[in-house]
Amino acid sequence: MKLLIFAHTPPPHHGQSYMVQLLLEGLGGDHRRRKRRAAGSGPETSFGIECYHVNARLSQKLENIGDLRVSKLILLLGYCLQAIWCRFRYGVTNLYYIPAPGKRSALYRDWLVMLLCRPFFKRVILHWHAAGLARWLELAVSMRWRVLTYRLMKQVDLSIVLSQYNRADAEKLFSRQIRVVSNGIADPCPAFAGEILPRRKARFAARQKLLSRQPLEADEARLAGAEPHLIQVLYLAHCTPEKGLFDTLSAVALANERLQQRQSPVAFRLVVAGGFVTNEARVKFDQRIARPDLAACVKYLGFVSGAQKNQWLREADLFCFPTYYENENQPVNLIEAMAFGLPILTTRWRSLPELFPANYPGLVDIRAPEQAADRLLALITSETGEELRDIFLRHFTLTRHLTAMAEALRQAETPPPAAVPAAAVRSLPG
Repeated sequence: MKLLIFAHTPPPHHGQSYMVQLLLEGLGGDHRRRKRRAAGSGPETSFGIECYHVNARLSQKLENIGDLRVSKLILLLGYCLQAIWCRFRYGVTNLYYIPAPGKRSALYRDWLVMLLCRPFFKRVILHWHAAGLARWLELAVSMRWRVLTYRLMKQVDLSIVLSQYNRADAEKLFSRQIRVVSNGIADPCPAFAGEILPRRKARFAARQKLLSRQPLEADEARLAGAEPHLIQVLYLAHCTPEKGLFDTLSAVALANERLQQRQSPVAFRLVVAGGFVTNEARVKFDQRIARPDLAACVKYLGFVSGAQKNQWLREADLFCFPTYYENENQPVNLIEAMAFGLPILTTRWRSLPELFPANYPGLVDIRAPEQAADRLLALITSETGEELRDIFLRHFTLTRHLTAMAEALRQAETPPPAAVPAAAVRSLPG
């Protein structure tokens, strides 16, 4: 199978671009950039899929995503021409594309790509990383927008969705086939059981003892690591209100206030990692953490990645992500937190509850810092994160993701069985 991947890889770095990078690398990379193998040296590609990549990057920085510029239109036209060239130069017949969330500027991009590229490819595969386009089309735009979107994007050969929640987006455009394939990442801590879990359990036990007003023995303090009385909460995401940054700040301040009222020996410390999309958000953040209730308990790291990011995930006690981002679907940061066995606080928003077991205690309503504070206080003595680590290993590893993606992609070349007419069904014997 030959596949044209029309999607960008980092930078800018966010969940979607990172998953495209993992997919491209997992399927053997851009075939145009690989060295030719000697005859008989083995299979040409992983999973039997030969990828050709058009790195359709329109923005270099997060703050430039979504703005309308003539330079972006020129870039996009060039990417479309590159895709069409690959179609004929390499005989690529399958177009893989990531459709827009519910944003006008992003939908303009989709219209142009489908108008110029779709006629040249036998099959089109849409991979729905964002959620909510169907609802947005119904509620936020005119009939003219809906009609044009349907005309250009309806009845693609395959839609791959991340969750049951966002099947509605694919169904809205009458995709011929729909497959649910969860995101997945390489295990960032394969030595979890031997290196991370013992420390996490020791800190959990130490917190319970401190909250019971009991002193720690020397061995207990040593196993718990530095400052067992400080509960380190990690926020790791883009620093925007919609991603829950300011609700996190409020929740930590409220939780600490309640602990102080009880004269508790423990307290929360918040570590914020991520880039700011707007200067206004950064100014508001700096002003908020300068207030007395947060001045001594918030550390801002900026954007982190690689080993530095893993180190902060390893050292955290809790992960806080009370998002209400309009197009949230299956955030990679939650999967990373699961991989590290971190107890997670997040929202009952979009498809997020699908990631967790039934009645998971870390889910709260959106824009509800009071609830988040209550849950933070509950999680420190009720949740060790081991179950979430097990969920990661069962459902969200990179191997599982790539295997399921390859199976789904190959399925695009197999047309779905024709539906049996109702009259024929009634006439069958038995």
